[in-house]
Amino acid sequence: MLIKNIYECDEFVARDDSHLREVLHPKNDDLELQYSIAHVVVSPEDRTFLHRLKTSSEVYYILQGRGMIFVGDEVKKVKTADVIYIPPGFKQKIHNIGKDNLVFLCIVSPPWSKEDEEIVEEK
Repeated sequence: MLIKNIYECDEFVARDDSHLREVLHPKNDDLELQYSIAHVVVSPEDRTFLHRLKTSSEVYYILQGRGMIFVGDEVKKVKTADVIYIPPGFKQKIHNIGKDNLVFLCIVSPPWSKEDEEIVEEK
């Protein structure tokens, strides 16, 4: 068994400009995982860069806040307790439209890798 506290994981600014803590990742943890999990925070009125993962799918589980998510040609409002599936290869970004932090878990399968991510457009 492994137990990790999100707030004991190092926070850094991710390539998409979000604040991220890598919670579980096979390259960091001595586990054979087919996925990675990150804790992500987007500040009020901020947004991530438009990006895509070439071969990995993503699931966002919104823990707190409200946002507008852009996936491919679709744009939808999201809120606490929403789960969003993002297929591989789809351009995406999320914009915090609330007054509080937008906080979510990002589950990536296969696990996230720098080589798989492409930043399409910065802010």
